[in-house]
Formats: sequence, structure tokens, C-alpha cells
Amino acid sequence: MADVEATTTSEEGYTSVSRVGDFELTVDATGEDGPTPNQVLAADYASCFIPAFRVGGNKEGHDDLGKITTEVEADLNDDDDLTAIRFVMHVEADLSDEEFDAIVERAEGICHVHDSLKESLHADITVHGGQF
Repeated sequence: MADVEATTTSEEGYTSVSRVGDFELTVDATGEDGPTPNQVLAADYASCFIPAFRVGGNKEGHDDLGKITTEVEADLNDDDDLTAIRFVMHVEADLSDEEFDAIVERAEGICHVHDSLKESLHADITVHGGQF
């Protein structure tokens, strides 16, 4: 048995519905009936990176980073292939740039999506502390 299982169905057109466990996700290549696959990938990357960032913070001795919001930007080429991803992270904890850099480095080693992407798509990450 596989570790991750999903079933994706497209009845017609460019919209697909994926079932993962008890959850359903609608993805539309045209962006009309749901987010596009690239939008889902960008959001999924951030959704994986935030908990990895929290674990990295714990390992660096920062147990409470508070609220974290990540703005994600991605660039596409003429074929709609991703060419770059950027995160701007807003973190409630007010740490130094060096402390945030150490947390980011740890998080990059923990985030499974980061590990799965080719290196040219690893996010360029900026962190702003003392937010909220």
C-alpha cells in the first residue's frame, strides 16, 4: 500500500476533482471553477513550509513564533511552466535576520514540498519579524 493515495476525476473540460482521504479539492486548468494547478502547488508549498518553519524555530530555541502569514508569488514562462517562487513571510516573533536565516535553513531541510521541487523552483524567502 502506498503512503499517499489520491483519486482525481475529470468529467469534462479542464476541471478535476481530487479526493484525498476525506477531503476534496477542485482544480481547474483555466482558473474558472477553482485554482489552477500552479496556484495549488504554490499554496501547497507555503502550507508545508510554515509548519517546517515552526519546527525549525523550535530546533533553534524559539518555541513561540506566533502568527505567521506567507505571501507567495510565482512566475510562469510562456508555456505556463513555473520558473520562480518567492515567499514573503510575516512572523509575529521579533527575531534578528540571522536568527530567521537559521530557521529558514532548517525549514528548507524539513519541508517535503521544498525537497520535492527541482532546485530552480526553491522559494526565494524573505522574513519580516515583529509583525501583527
